Amino acid sequence: MKKAFFLLCALLVFSTSHMVTATQTVKLGVVTKPGSAQNIVAEKFKELLEQRSNGAWVVNIFHSRSIGNETEILQQIQMNTIQMGVITGGPFDTFDPIVRVINYPFLFKDAVQADAILDGPLGREILDDLATVGFKGLCFSENGFRNLTNNKHPVKTADDIKGLKIRVMASPLHKAIWQALGANPTPMPWPIYTELEQGVVDGQENPLWVMEVYKFYEIQKYMTLTRHVYSPHIDVASMLWWKTLTPADQTMIQKAMQDAAVFQRKDNRDRDGARLDLLKEKGMIVEEHPDLNSFRVKVAGLKDMELFKEPKVHALLLKIMAATK
Repeated sequence: MKKAFFLLCALLVFSTSHMVTATQTVKLGVVTKPGSAQNIVAEKFKELLEQRSNGAWVVNIFHSRSIGNETEILQQIQMNTIQMGVITGGPFDTFDPIVRVINYPFLFKDAVQADAILDGPLGREILDDLATVGFKGLCFSENGFRNLTNNKHPVKTADDIKGLKIRVMASPLHKAIWQALGANPTPMPWPIYTELEQGVVDGQENPLWVMEVYKFYEIQKYMTLTRHVYSPHIDVASMLWWKTLTPADQTMIQKAMQDAAVFQRKDNRDRDGARLDLLKEKGMIVEEHPDLNSFRVKVAGLKDMELFKEPKVHALLLKIMAATK
């Protein structure tokens, strides 16, 4: 009888211990391939969370558009089919228009100013608003300042853009920016190497890391350092999933993603000088000092467009514009 009792106790202890140490899995989606900015955040997050949880959490990264484009990944996060994503700011504005404010052209002077705003109360206002459409906004990592490339001719002023067919993200704001500049903006999901190579579009606009990692120097001759939009990534979780987590797990996951974002932003900025040198070595003709005022003049009226008419969106845009003067 005693043996049976002790055996039962041992089984209960084993069972309880097994339940406590059972691993939990996070599915995290990114649209880009390894080595890209999104992937660097995702991989650092995986490393930190698995390490800090002593293996209680496992992160599975789905990259290279293996589960869809960014809009489709966001839809899956809403439904908790996958739990997390590192997503470019542009595609969010069809889910929550408040995100449009951070993609406003020529808003941030530099990366230091972008960090000060996005890591502060105004950035938190954006992240918190995402809860209204099913996302837990965790933090901002970095895509970077976007620059124009094309295969037709050098661009030194905004007038040189007229008629260029430019690939843009699936974002009403990004389409409006390039319409205001006189281009023919063409929304197109990622990746776009083949479309550029075949001349379906004349050019595109992205941060320097994209030109390097996706080898756009092979198919784009001219680049202009327009830095027209600072493009963050928004690191999000499914709100349906988030509400099932313990407060301790929420804190650990939030901190791991924030630390991964800080790591990635520094890594991205540290590499930009070498990237620019590489693109020149590969044969790209770079206009480093375009007439940016000619660009600013053409997009100045965007703040009064219908895209920003919703009261909370307009109010936040004006607050950020005032904070970045």
